[in-house]
Amino acid sequence: MILVFLSLILELVSGTELVTCTSMIKLQNLQRGVRLHSHGVKYGSGSGQQSVTGVPDGDDVNSYWTILSGSTKPVCARGDEIKCGGVIRLQHAQTGKNLHSHLFTAPITNHMQEVSAFGEEGKGDAGDDWQVVCSTDVWLQSSPVRLKHLATSKYLSVSGATFGHPIPGQYEITAHTSLSDGSLWRPTESIMFVSGSDDNSLHDEL
Repeated sequence: MILVFLSLILELVSGTELVTCTSMIKLQNLQRGVRLHSHGVKYGSGSGQQSVTGVPDGDDVNSYWTILSGSTKPVCARGDEIKCGGVIRLQHAQTGKNLHSHLFTAPITNHMQEVSAFGEEGKGDAGDDWQVVCSTDVWLQSSPVRLKHLATSKYLSVSGATFGHPIPGQYEITAHTSLSDGSLWRPTESIMFVSGSDDNSLHDEL
């Protein structure tokens, strides 16, 4: 199994621009430069669910998310392109919880909506569904996107506020109606699957 995985890692495909299903990505916010992040720390208010924050460190493994199809959509195949307007879930690679939002108030910025990590091993609810909003036909690594929370029509954003203890300096992630640069995201470090043959290959952007 280890040898098979290593052989996939070594089989790099150059020049791919596509962001694809089952790929593992980090999302960087264009305005603040921080990466979407989660960990075992729960919110002390609101839902009490696992917190989602933004961190500047590009090396933190807790910033990896796996792209899956929306909760009511057919399961997408490894390497399938993600269409603009399509609905996805983002599963936190380390904890198995999904990027989630709901009507709870954000922990710091009270006029915004809380974003959390929810569910077990990818199984959650409709609050885990996000629509990919972009200006091309499909999601490209070079094109910033917005993620619109399907249930509440608000956009994944960085508020600009930061937390104190126990996660000092980490940025608050919210869902908000604003279409500012704070709601624009792009993939950075990633392990990108691509289709086009019987055996899917990996495009490693680490």
